[in-house]
Amino acid sequence: MIELSWQATTYLVTAVGVLLFLLIVSFLSRPRVFTQYLQAMTGIRLSARDVARVYKQRGKAGVRDMFLELIIREDLKSSPRITPDSAPDFEILAPEPKK
Repeated sequence: MIELSWQATTYLVTAVGVLLFLLIVSFLSRPRVFTQYLQAMTGIRLSARDVARVYKQRGKAGVRDMFLELIIREDLKSSPRITPDSAPDFEILAPEPKK
């Protein structure tokens, strides 16, 4: 067995403690990082507390579903509402040929 001096043992325990602290902080900051990423990429603001609550209730799939629902809801806000009675928009389907 390797014998370590008191000073080496103290350094080793301190290093393990710092790494464990960083690991805990990284796990606890996941909802905040997700909401910052969501806002930067889509413009959707969301509370980190809501993400943590959904993750606790429904897990990873629940957060994914919430994300997709928010993206769809935001997309519907920015696009015109299309109903069966709407006039067809032929420009989207077949753009006019360039001259």
